[in-house]
Amino acid sequence: MHRYYFMVRFLPEQANLALLMGRCISIMHGFICKHDIQGLGVSFPAWSDASIGNMIAFVHTDIAALNELKLQGYFQDMQECGVFKVDNVEAVPDDCVEVRFKRNQGIAKMFVGEARRRLKRLEKRALARGEVFNPNKNDEPRELDCFHCIAIGSTSTEQDFLLHVQKEIVQKYEEPEFNQYGLATNKLLRGTVPEFSEF
Repeated sequence: MHRYYFMVRFLPEQANLALLMGRCISIMHGFICKHDIQGLGVSFPAWSDASIGNMIAFVHTDIAALNELKLQGYFQDMQECGVFKVDNVEAVPDDCVEVRFKRNQGIAKMFVGEARRRLKRLEKRALARGEVFNPNKNDEPRELDCFHCIAIGSTSTEQDFLLHVQKEIVQKYEEPEFNQYGLATNKLLRGTVPEFSEF
């Protein structure tokens, strides 16, 4: 099975990478939902501990789908304005290392605002059942591997939210099972993508 990809590079030296990544992923999300495309993954070739990097790659087995995604108005407009460089669709090199970029929703639960929302939801459910709401406090510190945030806006709910993304080194290729943001998840979707860092 052959895979193909195209890469988008953000050209400005000072850019809000989380916002640009989010916009690119939103365009892809709308495209795959409209055309019912499965198995389209994203890779972050310039990922480091310090930054998500200034490049995103879209990976799929269908070269025609990638060519159509590449022609979406947003990518073309940003390229004409000199903000993006959009590469041609190419075959994934055989010697690419596989990685997994996963959305880890557990990270959001560690932030105060999200914890407050969850507690209110749990309190409401307990009261509806006629129970006393008495949450346990967990003061144990948690250690997390490196993660980066991508800012996304939902068109259906008109809410902004963050995708918390982590990179996982893997031993071998796994079937392209991704969510609608092109990412793997902690348990259910375990798809891998080429790393591209040396390209």
